[in-house]
Amino acid sequence: MKLVYKILAYLVAVEVAVQASMVVLADAGLGKWVEQGGVLDKAAMESDASPFPEVVGFMVHGINGMMIIPVIALLLLISSFFTRLPGAVKAAGLVVLLVVVQVSLGLLGHEISALGALHGVNALLLFSAAVYAARRGRAAAVSAPAQPQARVGTAG
Repeated sequence: MKLVYKILAYLVAVEVAVQASMVVLADAGLGKWVEQGGVLDKAAMESDASPFPEVVGFMVHGINGMMIIPVIALLLLISSFFTRLPGAVKAAGLVVLLVVVQVSLGLLGHEISALGALHGVNALLLFSAAVYAARRGRAAAVSAPAQPQARVGTAG
């Protein structure tokens, strides 16, 4: 179960990196599209047509952030109860808390742009917490002292 916990924690970190790359891909594509004469207005936003190919980055960012990462974080929390790593539940709980904050900031950032800025900062915290959670197993293995073995035998 320790391996499952570790994989899920690293998977959250990888997904956060995917999130960052997808939103930058979409933003760069949007900028290129506007420079080439594209107009981003309500009609373009509500159209079923894809105005530029990189718009898929916004879609991946939304699906990943609203569905995939929260599910992985919940699976991480569930698996933390079955691992025997010290601090695993606390680390997984922190990841889940930061995911909830991240989703909230992402949704509220559409209304209040300052919260959108915090969305990026919280992503860094979430990435760090996920890596910290994944490394809990290594920390426990390094800090556990070797147990001296008792000698069993008869005295001459």
